[in-house]
Amino acid sequence: MVVRDIEPLHPDRPKSRPAPVVVSPTASTPEKKEKLTVVSAPSNSELSFKAMLSRPVIRRPKLQDLRIGVRSPGLDDTSWKRLSRGDLKVDAKLDLHGYIVQDAFERLIEFMHRAKSRNWRCVEVVTGLGSGATSGLIRRELPLWLQRSDIRPMVLAVVHPHSANHGSVRILLRTKRR
Repeated sequence: MVVRDIEPLHPDRPKSRPAPVVVSPTASTPEKKEKLTVVSAPSNSELSFKAMLSRPVIRRPKLQDLRIGVRSPGLDDTSWKRLSRGDLKVDAKLDLHGYIVQDAFERLIEFMHRAKSRNWRCVEVVTGLGSGATSGLIRRELPLWLQRSDIRPMVLAVVHPHSANHGSVRILLRTKRR
């Protein structure tokens, strides 16, 4: 199929890069070679508005931003109530008191991946409240660390186990079905 005689709809627009020419032998006559032109699909900028609307849109579910103490979609009432009241059994606890921020971050990442591999349901991370002008950095950075693309898919919900103490959080994790 040759598309040399087709005229562009909008001649004033800049032309896209030339289509590559693929040369392949035909099955009937191996000594003759026929030139085939491969036409690439137009990019979004070259499509008309109507054509763009008719294209199927693939939507990937976006994980909601993680906030401490806020119930996320997909979590049942019973689990949420047990987690927020502090009635859910904690499988493991990570204490980050006294660590430098970078070391605390590395330990948290290792801990979360270990929790996933061991199929733990609920873990507790103690950051401490901090004291002084520059302290409490780990506590403030923890929600950002949990938003990372490698950690966020593991997490269902995060709460403070005690309303008066914001120095620790309990994390409800997604588990594999058994």
